[in-house]
Amino acid sequence: MLFFERRGRVAVISESAARRSGYWLIAVVLAMLAGLPLAVWLDISDLSGNTLRRQARDMSSLISSIRSYYSANVVGRVLAAHASGATAGTVVSHNYANIPGAIPLPATLSLELGDVIKEQQANITYRFVSDLPFKSRASHELDDFEKRALTALRANPQQTLNDLTRVGLTDTLRFITPVVMGQACVACHNSHPESPKTDWKVGDVRGIQEVIIRQPYASNVFAFKYLLCYFLFVAIIGLSFILLQRQQARAIHNANRDLEAANEFLAGVSLKISRYLSPQIYKSIFSGQKDVVVHTERKRLTIFFSDIKDFTATTERLQPEALTEMLNEYLTEMSNIALAHGGTVDKFIGDAMLVFFGDPETKGPEEDAKACLRMAVDMQRRLGELKDRWRRNGTEEPFVVRMGINSGYCNVGNFGSSDRMDYTIIGAEANLAARLQSIAQGGEIVISYETYALVNEIVAAHPLPPITMKGIQREIVPYAVDGLTLGADHKSRVLSEHLSGLDLHLDMSRVEPADRLRVRTALKEAIAALDDALPESARSRQDAGQV
Repeated sequence: MLFFERRGRVAVISESAARRSGYWLIAVVLAMLAGLPLAVWLDISDLSGNTLRRQARDMSSLISSIRSYYSANVVGRVLAAHASGATAGTVVSHNYANIPGAIPLPATLSLELGDVIKEQQANITYRFVSDLPFKSRASHELDDFEKRALTALRANPQQTLNDLTRVGLTDTLRFITPVVMGQACVACHNSHPESPKTDWKVGDVRGIQEVIIRQPYASNVFAFKYLLCYFLFVAIIGLSFILLQRQQARAIHNANRDLEAANEFLAGVSLKISRYLSPQIYKSIFSGQKDVVVHTERKRLTIFFSDIKDFTATTERLQPEALTEMLNEYLTEMSNIALAHGGTVDKFIGDAMLVFFGDPETKGPEEDAKACLRMAVDMQRRLGELKDRWRRNGTEEPFVVRMGINSGYCNVGNFGSSDRMDYTIIGAEANLAARLQSIAQGGEIVISYETYALVNEIVAAHPLPPITMKGIQREIVPYAVDGLTLGADHKSRVLSEHLSGLDLHLDMSRVEPADRLRVRTALKEAIAALDDALPESARSRQDAGQV
Protein backbone atom coordinates (compact mmCIF):
# COMPACT_ATOMS: atom_id res chain seq x y z
CA MET A 1 0.00 0.00 0.00
CA LEU A 2 2.87 2.35 0.76
CA PHE A 3 4.17 1.71 -2.74
CA PHE A 4 0.93 2.82 -4.36
CA GLU A 5 0.52 5.78 -2.01
CA ARG A 6 4.03 6.89 -2.91
CA ARG A 7 3.24 6.68 -6.60
CA GLY A 8 0.07 8.66 -6.02
CA ARG A 9 2.00 11.41 -4.24
CA VAL A 10 4.54 11.51 -7.09
CA ALA A 11 1.70 11.87 -9.58
CA VAL A 12 0.14 14.73 -7.61
CA ILE A 13 3.52 16.47 -7.25
CA SER A 14 4.21 16.04 -10.97
CA GLU A 15 0.80 17.48 -11.83
CA SER A 16 1.33 20.42 -9.48
CA ALA A 17 4.80 21.10 -10.89
CA ALA A 18 3.50 20.85 -14.46
CA ARG A 19 0.63 23.22 -13.62
CA ARG A 20 3.01 25.77 -12.07
CA SER A 21 5.38 25.53 -15.04
CA GLY A 22 2.46 25.97 -17.42
CA TYR A 23 1.25 29.07 -15.59
CA TRP A 24 4.75 30.57 -15.61
CA LEU A 25 5.12 29.82 -19.32
CA ILE A 26 1.73 31.33 -20.14
CA ALA A 27 2.60 34.44 -18.11
CA VAL A 28 5.93 34.82 -19.95
CA VAL A 29 4.31 34.37 -23.36
CA LEU A 30 1.53 36.85 -22.55
CA ALA A 31 4.07 39.34 -21.23
CA MET A 32 6.08 39.00 -24.45
CA LEU A 33 2.96 39.36 -26.58
CA ALA A 34 1.81 42.38 -24.58
CA GLY A 35 5.27 43.94 -24.59
CA LEU A 36 5.64 43.84 -28.38
CA PRO A 37 2.63 46.09 -29.21
CA LEU A 38 3.62 48.40 -26.37
CA ALA A 39 7.11 48.71 -27.82
CA VAL A 40 5.64 49.29 -31.29
CA TRP A 41 3.26 51.91 -29.89
CA LEU A 42 6.10 53.77 -28.16
CA ASP A 43 8.21 53.62 -31.30
CA ILE A 44 5.33 54.91 -33.42
CA SER A 45 4.70 57.72 -30.93
CA ASP A 46 8.35 58.72 -30.94
CA LEU A 47 8.59 58.38 -34.70
CA SER A 48 5.45 60.47 -35.19
CA GLY A 49 6.80 63.30 -33.03
CA ASN A 50 10.22 63.26 -34.67
CA THR A 51 8.69 63.12 -38.15
CA LEU A 52 6.39 66.04 -37.43
CA ARG A 53 9.25 68.10 -36.04
CA ARG A 54 11.40 67.36 -39.06
CA GLN A 55 8.61 68.18 -41.50
CA ALA A 56 7.71 71.42 -39.69
CA ARG A 57 11.36 72.44 -39.48
CA ASP A 58 11.95 71.69 -43.17
CA MET A 59 8.81 73.52 -44.23
CA SER A 60 9.57 76.53 -42.05
CA SER A 61 13.10 76.62 -43.40
CA LEU A 62 11.82 76.34 -46.96
CA ILE A 63 9.36 79.24 -46.58
CA SER A 64 12.02 81.34 -44.83
CA SER A 65 14.40 80.68 -47.69
CA ILE A 66 11.75 81.65 -50.24
CA ARG A 67 10.91 84.80 -48.34
CA SER A 68 14.58 85.69 -47.96
CA TYR A 69 15.21 85.08 -51.64
CA TYR A 70 12.17 87.12 -52.58
CA SER A 71 13.15 89.92 -50.20
CA ALA A 72 16.76 90.12 -51.42
CA ASN A 73 16.51 89.38 -55.12
CA VAL A 74 13.11 90.79 -55.99
CA VAL A 75 11.97 93.39 -53.52
CA GLY A 76 15.53 94.44 -52.70
CA ARG A 77 16.41 95.05 -56.34
CA VAL A 78 13.26 97.07 -56.94
CA LEU A 79 13.82 99.22 -53.89
CA ALA A 80 17.49 99.68 -54.86
CA ALA A 81 16.43 100.91 -58.27
CA HIS A 82 14.02 103.35 -56.69
CA ALA A 83 16.77 104.58 -54.39
CA SER A 84 19.05 105.26 -57.37
CA GLY A 85 16.47 107.64 -58.92
CA ALA A 86 14.57 105.31 -61.21
CA THR A 87 11.09 106.31 -60.06
CA ALA A 88 9.29 104.73 -62.97
CA GLY A 89 8.82 100.96 -62.95
CA THR A 90 7.65 98.27 -60.52
CA VAL A 91 6.00 99.32 -57.27
CA VAL A 92 6.44 97.37 -53.96
CA SER A 93 3.31 97.60 -51.83
CA HIS A 94 1.30 95.60 -49.32
CA ASN A 95 -1.81 96.37 -51.42
CA TYR A 96 -0.13 95.42 -54.69
CA ALA A 97 -3.33 93.93 -56.04
CA ASN A 98 -4.79 97.42 -56.44
CA ILE A 99 -1.71 98.82 -58.22
CA PRO A 100 -1.00 97.67 -61.80
CA GLY A 101 2.45 96.06 -62.15
CA ALA A 102 3.10 96.18 -58.38
CA ILE A 103 4.61 93.30 -56.37
CA PRO A 104 3.85 92.44 -52.72
CA LEU A 105 6.04 93.07 -49.75
CA PRO A 106 7.81 89.99 -48.32
CA ALA A 107 5.45 90.05 -45.33
CA THR A 108 2.43 90.25 -47.61
CA LEU A 109 3.84 87.39 -49.67
CA SER A 110 4.17 85.29 -46.50
CA LEU A 111 0.61 86.05 -45.41
CA GLU A 112 -0.85 85.10 -48.77
CA LEU A 113 1.39 82.05 -49.01
CA GLY A 114 -0.16 80.81 -45.77
CA ASP A 115 -3.64 81.08 -47.34
CA VAL A 116 -2.48 79.11 -50.38
CA ILE A 117 -0.92 76.35 -48.25
CA LYS A 118 -4.05 76.09 -46.11
CA GLU A 119 -6.19 75.63 -49.20
CA GLN A 120 -3.89 73.03 -50.79
CA GLN A 121 -2.85 71.08 -47.65
CA ALA A 122 -5.62 69.93 -45.31
CA ASN A 123 -3.21 68.83 -42.59
CA ILE A 124 -0.72 71.74 -42.84
CA THR A 125 -1.28 75.31 -41.68
CA TYR A 126 1.16 78.17 -42.18
CA ARG A 127 0.79 81.37 -40.18
CA PHE A 128 2.77 84.60 -40.50
CA VAL A 129 1.54 86.76 -37.65
CA SER A 130 2.65 89.70 -35.55
CA ASP A 131 1.32 91.79 -32.74
CA LEU A 132 2.35 94.90 -34.78
CA PRO A 133 0.46 94.70 -38.14
CA PHE A 134 0.25 97.58 -40.63
CA LYS A 135 -2.43 100.15 -39.80
CA SER A 136 -4.54 99.28 -42.80
CA ARG A 137 -4.60 95.56 -41.87
CA ALA A 138 -6.73 93.83 -39.28
CA SER A 139 -4.98 92.81 -36.08
CA HIS A 140 -3.80 89.19 -35.90
CA GLU A 141 -5.42 86.77 -33.48
CA LEU A 142 -2.67 85.23 -31.31
CA ASP A 143 -3.35 82.45 -28.83
CA ASP A 144 -1.49 81.99 -25.54
CA PHE A 145 1.19 79.74 -27.04
CA GLU A 146 1.90 82.25 -29.81
CA LYS A 147 2.03 85.13 -27.36
CA ARG A 148 4.44 83.26 -25.08
CA ALA A 149 6.53 82.28 -28.10
CA LEU A 150 6.72 85.87 -29.35
CA THR A 151 7.85 87.09 -25.94
CA ALA A 152 10.45 84.32 -25.66
CA LEU A 153 11.82 84.92 -29.18
CA ARG A 154 12.23 88.65 -28.62
CA ALA A 155 14.28 87.78 -25.58
CA ASN A 156 16.33 85.17 -27.51
CA PRO A 157 15.83 85.18 -31.31
CA GLN A 158 18.23 82.25 -31.79
CA GLN A 159 15.78 79.63 -30.53
CA THR A 160 12.88 77.77 -32.07
CA LEU A 161 9.80 76.64 -30.16
CA ASN A 162 7.50 73.68 -30.71
CA ASP A 163 4.50 72.16 -29.00
CA LEU A 164 3.30 68.58 -29.60
CA THR A 165 -0.24 67.74 -28.50
CA ARG A 166 -2.16 64.50 -28.90
CA VAL A 167 -5.93 64.36 -29.15
CA GLY A 168 -7.33 60.91 -29.69
CA LEU A 169 -5.24 59.26 -32.39
CA THR A 170 -4.03 62.52 -33.98
CA ASP A 171 -0.76 64.32 -33.25
CA THR A 172 -0.57 68.10 -33.77
CA LEU A 173 2.82 69.84 -33.87
CA ARG A 174 3.19 73.63 -33.79
CA PHE A 175 6.64 74.80 -34.85
CA ILE A 176 7.50 78.53 -34.42
CA THR A 177 10.51 80.48 -35.70
CA PRO A 178 11.13 84.23 -35.34
CA VAL A 179 10.68 86.71 -38.20
CA VAL A 180 13.83 88.81 -37.90
CA MET A 181 14.11 92.27 -39.52
CA GLY A 182 16.78 92.56 -42.21
CA GLN A 183 18.32 95.72 -43.72
CA ALA A 184 15.76 96.01 -46.48
CA CYS A 185 12.90 95.33 -44.07
CA VAL A 186 14.10 97.99 -41.65
CA ALA A 187 14.40 100.59 -44.44
CA CYS A 188 10.93 99.74 -45.76
CA HIS A 189 9.10 99.66 -42.44
CA ASN A 190 10.73 102.76 -41.01
CA SER A 191 9.71 104.78 -44.10
CA HIS A 192 6.29 103.25 -44.77
CA PRO A 193 3.42 105.55 -43.78
CA GLU A 194 1.28 102.67 -42.41
CA SER A 195 4.03 101.07 -40.38
CA PRO A 196 3.06 100.85 -36.68
CA LYS A 197 6.67 101.50 -35.75
CA THR A 198 9.41 103.60 -37.38
CA ASP A 199 12.42 102.77 -35.18
CA TRP A 200 13.06 99.21 -36.29
CA LYS A 201 16.61 97.91 -36.13
CA VAL A 202 18.28 95.07 -37.92
CA GLY A 203 17.79 91.90 -35.87
CA ASP A 204 14.53 92.92 -34.23
CA VAL A 205 11.78 90.26 -34.09
CA ARG A 206 8.91 91.54 -36.24
CA GLY A 207 6.61 88.54 -35.59
CA ILE A 208 6.55 84.76 -35.78
CA GLN A 209 6.37 82.21 -38.53
CA GLU A 210 4.37 79.13 -37.46
CA VAL A 211 3.96 75.79 -39.17
CA ILE A 212 1.14 73.54 -37.84
CA ILE A 213 1.09 69.92 -38.98
CA ARG A 214 -1.60 67.38 -38.02
CA GLN A 215 -0.91 63.71 -38.52
CA PRO A 216 -3.25 60.81 -37.66
CA TYR A 217 -1.65 57.77 -36.01
CA ALA A 218 -3.04 55.49 -38.68
CA SER A 219 -0.63 56.87 -41.26
CA ASN A 220 2.29 55.89 -39.04
CA VAL A 221 0.79 52.55 -38.04
CA PHE A 222 0.43 51.45 -41.64
CA ALA A 223 4.03 52.39 -42.20
CA PHE A 224 4.79 49.32 -40.06
CA LYS A 225 2.56 46.96 -42.03
CA TYR A 226 5.24 44.27 -42.31
CA LEU A 227 6.02 44.50 -38.61
CA LEU A 228 2.32 44.36 -37.81
CA CYS A 229 1.95 41.27 -39.99
CA TYR A 230 4.89 39.71 -38.20
CA PHE A 231 3.37 40.61 -34.84
CA LEU A 232 0.05 39.11 -35.87
CA PHE A 233 1.85 35.94 -36.94
CA VAL A 234 3.74 35.76 -33.63
CA ALA A 235 0.52 36.42 -31.71
CA ILE A 236 -1.22 33.56 -33.50
CA ILE A 237 1.72 31.25 -32.83
CA GLY A 238 1.84 32.34 -29.18
CA LEU A 239 -1.89 31.88 -28.66
CA SER A 240 -1.73 28.50 -30.37
CA PHE A 241 1.12 27.52 -28.09
CA ILE A 242 -0.87 28.66 -25.04
CA LEU A 243 -3.90 26.68 -26.18
CA LEU A 244 -1.70 23.64 -26.79
CA GLN A 245 -0.15 24.07 -23.34
CA ARG A 246 -3.59 24.30 -21.78
CA GLN A 247 -4.69 21.17 -23.62
CA GLN A 248 -1.59 19.34 -22.47
CA ALA A 249 -2.13 20.57 -18.88
CA ARG A 250 -5.74 19.40 -19.07
CA ALA A 251 -4.62 16.04 -20.46
CA ILE A 252 -2.02 15.71 -17.69
CA HIS A 253 -4.63 16.65 -15.11
CA ASN A 254 -7.04 14.04 -16.44
CA ALA A 255 -4.27 11.44 -16.61
CA ASN A 256 -3.20 12.23 -13.04
CA ARG A 257 -6.79 12.09 -11.89
CA ASP A 258 -7.17 8.67 -13.48
CA LEU A 259 -3.83 7.66 -12.00
CA GLU A 260 -4.93 8.81 -8.56
CA ALA A 261 -8.15 6.83 -8.90
CA ALA A 262 -6.17 3.79 -10.05
CA ASN A 263 -3.71 4.27 -7.18
CA GLU A 264 -6.54 4.51 -4.69
CA PHE A 265 -8.09 1.37 -6.12
CA LEU A 266 -4.76 -0.47 -6.10
CA ALA A 267 -4.01 0.79 -2.60
CA GLY A 268 -7.36 -0.56 -1.45
CA VAL A 269 -6.72 -3.88 -3.16
CA SER A 270 -3.19 -3.90 -1.76
CA LEU A 271 -4.53 -3.29 1.74
CA LYS A 272 -6.99 -6.13 1.35
CA ILE A 273 -4.30 -8.46 0.00
CA SER A 274 -2.05 -7.56 2.94
CA ARG A 275 -4.63 -9.11 5.27
CA TYR A 276 -3.93 -12.49 3.65
CA LEU A 277 -0.16 -12.25 3.68
CA SER A 278 2.47 -11.94 6.33
CA PRO A 279 3.79 -8.35 6.43
CA GLN A 280 7.31 -9.56 5.59
CA ILE A 281 6.06 -11.43 2.52
CA TYR A 282 3.83 -8.55 1.49
CA LYS A 283 6.71 -6.11 1.79
CA SER A 284 9.18 -8.33 -0.10
CA ILE A 285 6.70 -8.88 -2.96
CA PHE A 286 5.68 -5.24 -3.42
CA SER A 287 9.25 -3.98 -3.05
CA GLY A 288 10.41 -6.38 -5.77
CA GLN A 289 12.67 -8.44 -3.52
CA LYS A 290 10.73 -11.63 -4.25
CA ASP A 291 9.16 -12.84 -7.48
CA VAL A 292 5.72 -14.41 -7.41
CA VAL A 293 6.81 -17.73 -8.94
CA VAL A 294 6.83 -21.30 -7.76
CA HIS A 295 10.21 -21.49 -6.05
CA THR A 296 11.48 -22.95 -2.77
CA GLU A 297 14.71 -22.89 -0.78
CA ARG A 298 16.10 -25.06 1.97
CA LYS A 299 16.83 -22.97 5.04
CA ARG A 300 17.46 -23.42 8.73
CA LEU A 301 14.39 -22.13 10.52
CA THR A 302 12.90 -22.03 14.00
CA ILE A 303 9.28 -23.15 13.86
CA PHE A 304 6.60 -22.27 16.40
CA PHE A 305 3.30 -24.13 16.64
CA SER A 306 0.51 -23.34 19.10
CA ASP A 307 -2.87 -24.90 19.74
CA ILE A 308 -5.77 -24.28 22.13
CA LYS A 309 -6.17 -27.20 24.50
CA ASP A 310 -9.58 -28.88 24.46
CA PHE A 311 -10.83 -26.41 21.86
CA THR A 312 -13.65 -28.75 20.79
CA ALA A 313 -15.02 -28.85 24.33
CA THR A 314 -14.69 -25.09 24.57
CA THR A 315 -16.80 -24.63 21.43
CA GLU A 316 -19.58 -26.61 23.08
CA ARG A 317 -19.55 -24.39 26.18
CA LEU A 318 -19.56 -21.04 24.35
CA GLN A 319 -22.03 -19.44 22.01
CA PRO A 320 -20.74 -19.19 18.40
CA GLU A 321 -20.71 -15.37 18.48
CA ALA A 322 -18.73 -15.23 21.74
CA LEU A 323 -16.38 -17.96 20.55
CA THR A 324 -15.75 -16.16 17.26
CA GLU A 325 -15.05 -12.87 19.05
CA MET A 326 -12.68 -14.48 21.55
CA LEU A 327 -10.84 -16.50 18.88
CA ASN A 328 -10.36 -13.49 16.59
CA GLU A 329 -9.14 -11.40 19.50
CA TYR A 330 -6.74 -14.15 20.57
CA LEU A 331 -5.31 -14.64 17.04
CA THR A 332 -4.99 -10.86 16.54
CA GLU A 333 -3.06 -10.40 19.78
CA MET A 334 -0.81 -13.38 19.07
CA SER A 335 -0.14 -12.15 15.50
CA ASN A 336 0.83 -8.71 16.78
CA ILE A 337 3.30 -10.26 19.21
CA ALA A 338 4.74 -12.47 16.44
CA LEU A 339 5.23 -9.49 14.16
CA ALA A 340 6.79 -7.48 16.98
CA HIS A 341 9.45 -10.17 17.39
CA GLY A 342 10.06 -10.50 13.62
CA GLY A 343 8.23 -13.77 13.08
CA THR A 344 6.58 -14.74 9.80
CA VAL A 345 2.96 -15.76 10.46
CA ASP A 346 2.52 -18.68 8.09
CA LYS A 347 -1.09 -19.64 8.62
CA PHE A 348 -3.97 -20.18 11.00
CA ILE A 349 -5.31 -23.72 11.08
CA GLY A 350 -8.55 -23.30 12.95
CA ASP A 351 -7.42 -22.49 16.48
CA ALA A 352 -3.79 -23.44 15.73
CA MET A 353 -1.12 -20.99 14.67
CA LEU A 354 2.10 -21.59 12.71
CA VAL A 355 4.94 -19.02 12.88
CA PHE A 356 8.52 -19.41 11.76
CA PHE A 357 11.73 -17.37 11.99
CA GLY A 358 14.56 -17.28 9.44
CA ASP A 359 12.78 -16.29 6.21
CA PRO A 360 12.36 -13.95 4.43
CA GLU A 361 14.40 -12.06 7.05
CA THR A 362 16.92 -13.65 9.37
CA LYS A 363 19.39 -12.60 12.04
CA GLY A 364 21.09 -15.96 12.19
CA PRO A 365 19.92 -19.30 13.63
CA GLU A 366 20.72 -18.42 17.24
CA GLU A 367 19.05 -15.01 17.28
CA ASP A 368 16.06 -16.39 15.37
CA ALA A 369 15.59 -19.10 17.99
CA LYS A 370 15.89 -16.63 20.88
CA ALA A 371 13.38 -14.30 19.23
CA CYS A 372 10.96 -17.20 18.81
CA LEU A 373 11.29 -18.21 22.48
CA ARG A 374 10.79 -14.63 23.71
CA MET A 375 7.73 -14.43 21.46
CA ALA A 376 6.25 -17.59 23.02
CA VAL A 377 6.81 -16.27 26.57
CA ASP A 378 5.20 -12.93 25.65
CA MET A 379 2.26 -14.78 24.12
CA GLN A 380 1.68 -16.71 27.35
CA ARG A 381 1.91 -13.50 29.37
CA ARG A 382 -0.54 -11.68 27.09
CA LEU A 383 -2.85 -14.68 27.14
CA GLY A 384 -2.96 -14.46 30.96
CA GLU A 385 -4.10 -10.82 30.66
CA LEU A 386 -6.74 -11.76 28.11
CA LYS A 387 -8.08 -14.58 30.25
CA ASP A 388 -8.48 -12.26 33.21
CA ARG A 389 -10.57 -9.92 31.07
CA TRP A 390 -12.55 -12.74 29.51
CA ARG A 391 -13.45 -14.06 32.98
CA ARG A 392 -14.68 -10.61 34.01
CA ASN A 393 -16.82 -10.63 30.86
CA GLY A 394 -18.46 -13.91 31.88
CA THR A 395 -16.33 -16.67 30.35
CA GLU A 396 -15.74 -19.25 33.06
CA GLU A 397 -13.02 -21.30 31.35
CA PRO A 398 -11.05 -19.24 28.78
CA PHE A 399 -8.53 -20.60 26.31
CA VAL A 400 -5.57 -22.67 27.52
CA VAL A 401 -2.78 -22.73 24.92
CA ARG A 402 0.02 -25.23 24.37
CA MET A 403 3.14 -24.25 22.43
CA GLY A 404 5.93 -26.16 20.71
CA ILE A 405 9.19 -24.86 19.21
CA ASN A 406 11.71 -26.67 17.01
CA SER A 407 14.75 -25.62 14.96
CA GLY A 408 15.95 -27.34 11.81
CA TYR A 409 16.08 -27.30 8.03
CA CYS A 410 12.87 -26.96 6.02
CA ASN A 411 11.83 -26.17 2.50
CA VAL A 412 10.41 -22.65 2.44
CA GLY A 413 8.97 -20.68 -0.47
CA ASN A 414 6.04 -20.61 -2.88
CA PHE A 415 4.30 -23.97 -3.26
CA GLY A 416 1.48 -24.63 -5.68
CA SER A 417 0.79 -23.84 -9.35
CA SER A 418 1.35 -20.81 -11.53
CA ASP A 419 -2.31 -19.86 -10.95
CA ARG A 420 -2.56 -20.45 -7.22
CA MET A 421 0.32 -20.69 -4.79
CA ASP A 422 0.96 -20.50 -1.06
CA TYR A 423 4.03 -19.24 0.79
CA THR A 424 4.71 -21.81 3.50
CA ILE A 425 7.18 -24.36 4.89
CA ILE A 426 7.34 -28.11 4.40
CA GLY A 427 9.45 -30.65 6.21
CA ALA A 428 9.72 -33.07 9.12
CA GLU A 429 11.03 -30.30 11.40
CA ALA A 430 7.75 -28.40 11.01
CA ASN A 431 5.84 -31.57 11.91
CA LEU A 432 8.07 -31.98 14.97
CA ALA A 433 7.07 -28.51 16.21
CA ALA A 434 3.42 -29.61 16.01
CA ARG A 435 4.23 -32.83 17.87
CA LEU A 436 6.05 -30.93 20.64
CA GLN A 437 2.98 -28.74 21.03
CA SER A 438 0.78 -31.79 21.36
CA ILE A 439 2.76 -33.22 24.31
CA ALA A 440 2.87 -29.88 26.16
CA GLN A 441 0.64 -29.34 29.15
CA GLY A 442 -1.85 -26.51 29.16
CA GLY A 443 0.01 -23.16 29.32
CA GLU A 444 3.37 -24.89 28.76
CA ILE A 445 6.10 -24.23 26.18
CA VAL A 446 8.00 -27.31 24.99
CA ILE A 447 11.12 -26.98 22.84
CA SER A 448 13.34 -29.49 21.08
CA TYR A 449 16.95 -30.11 22.03
CA GLU A 450 18.06 -28.35 18.80
CA THR A 451 16.25 -25.22 19.94
CA TYR A 452 17.44 -25.61 23.52
CA ALA A 453 21.06 -25.73 22.32
CA LEU A 454 20.55 -22.36 20.60
CA VAL A 455 18.77 -20.60 23.49
CA ASN A 456 20.27 -22.25 26.61
CA GLU A 457 21.91 -18.94 27.59
CA ILE A 458 18.56 -17.25 28.16
CA VAL A 459 16.26 -20.11 29.20
CA ALA A 460 15.68 -22.33 32.24
CA ALA A 461 14.21 -25.66 31.17
CA HIS A 462 14.05 -29.27 32.28
CA PRO A 463 14.06 -32.32 30.02
CA LEU A 464 11.01 -34.49 29.47
CA PRO A 465 10.91 -38.20 28.61
CA PRO A 466 12.25 -38.86 25.07
CA ILE A 467 9.76 -39.34 22.25
CA THR A 468 9.92 -40.80 18.76
CA MET A 469 8.26 -39.51 15.67
CA LYS A 470 7.52 -40.94 12.27
CA GLY A 471 9.87 -39.55 9.64
CA ILE A 472 12.63 -38.74 12.15
CA GLN A 473 15.08 -41.56 12.93
CA ARG A 474 16.59 -40.07 16.07
CA GLU A 475 15.08 -40.04 19.50
CA ILE A 476 13.70 -36.64 20.44
CA VAL A 477 14.39 -35.16 23.88
CA PRO A 478 11.85 -32.40 24.61
CA TYR A 479 12.48 -29.61 27.13
CA ALA A 480 9.76 -27.87 29.12
CA VAL A 481 10.47 -24.17 29.53
CA ASP A 482 10.53 -23.03 33.15
CA GLY A 483 11.36 -19.41 32.38
CA LEU A 484 13.81 -16.96 30.91
CA THR A 485 16.96 -15.87 32.70
CA LEU A 486 17.58 -12.23 33.44
CA GLY A 487 21.30 -12.57 34.10
CA ALA A 488 24.11 -14.99 34.71
CA ASP A 489 22.77 -16.16 38.10
CA HIS A 490 19.15 -15.04 38.11
CA LYS A 491 16.28 -16.72 36.34
CA SER A 492 12.97 -15.22 35.37
CA ARG A 493 10.71 -18.11 36.25
CA VAL A 494 7.48 -18.41 34.35
CA LEU A 495 5.14 -20.77 36.17
CA SER A 496 2.10 -21.70 34.15
CA GLU A 497 -0.49 -24.26 35.14
CA HIS A 498 -4.00 -24.49 33.74
CA LEU A 499 -6.44 -27.09 35.08
CA SER A 500 -10.11 -27.15 35.75
CA GLY A 501 -10.51 -24.68 38.61
CA LEU A 502 -6.86 -23.53 38.33
CA ASP A 503 -5.38 -20.85 36.09
CA LEU A 504 -1.88 -19.97 37.29
CA HIS A 505 0.59 -17.85 35.29
CA LEU A 506 3.48 -16.47 37.34
CA ASP A 507 6.16 -14.49 35.47
CA MET A 508 8.77 -13.46 38.02
CA SER A 509 10.39 -11.02 35.58
CA ARG A 510 7.22 -8.93 35.63
CA VAL A 511 6.48 -9.01 39.34
CA GLU A 512 7.52 -5.76 40.97
CA PRO A 513 9.55 -6.06 44.22
CA ALA A 514 6.84 -4.19 46.11
CA ASP A 515 4.24 -6.74 44.95
CA ARG A 516 6.17 -9.91 45.76
CA LEU A 517 4.90 -10.06 49.34
CA ARG A 518 1.33 -9.80 48.09
CA VAL A 519 1.97 -12.62 45.59
CA ARG A 520 3.52 -14.75 48.34
CA THR A 521 0.52 -14.14 50.59
CA ALA A 522 -1.88 -15.08 47.80
CA LEU A 523 0.00 -18.30 47.11
CA LYS A 524 0.04 -19.19 50.83
CA GLU A 525 -3.70 -18.61 51.02
CA ALA A 526 -4.15 -20.83 47.97
CA ILE A 527 -2.08 -23.59 49.60
CA ALA A 528 -4.06 -23.25 52.83
CA ALA A 529 -7.30 -23.51 50.89
CA LEU A 530 -6.03 -26.65 49.18
CA ASP A 531 -5.03 -28.12 52.55
CA ASP A 532 -8.46 -27.43 53.97
CA ALA A 533 -10.07 -29.14 51.00
CA LEU A 534 -8.01 -32.34 51.39
CA PRO A 535 -9.68 -35.37 52.98
CA GLU A 536 -8.72 -36.21 56.57
CA SER A 537 -6.66 -39.19 55.51
CA ALA A 538 -4.74 -37.14 52.98
CA ARG A 539 -4.03 -34.47 55.58
CA SER A 540 -2.73 -37.16 57.95
CA ARG A 541 -0.40 -38.51 55.31
CA GLN A 542 0.69 -34.93 54.48
CA ASP A 543 1.47 -34.30 58.13
CA ALA A 544 3.43 -37.56 58.17
CA GLY A 545 5.40 -36.36 55.13
CA GLN A 546 3.84 -38.84 52.74
CA VAL A 547 2.02 -36.29 50.56
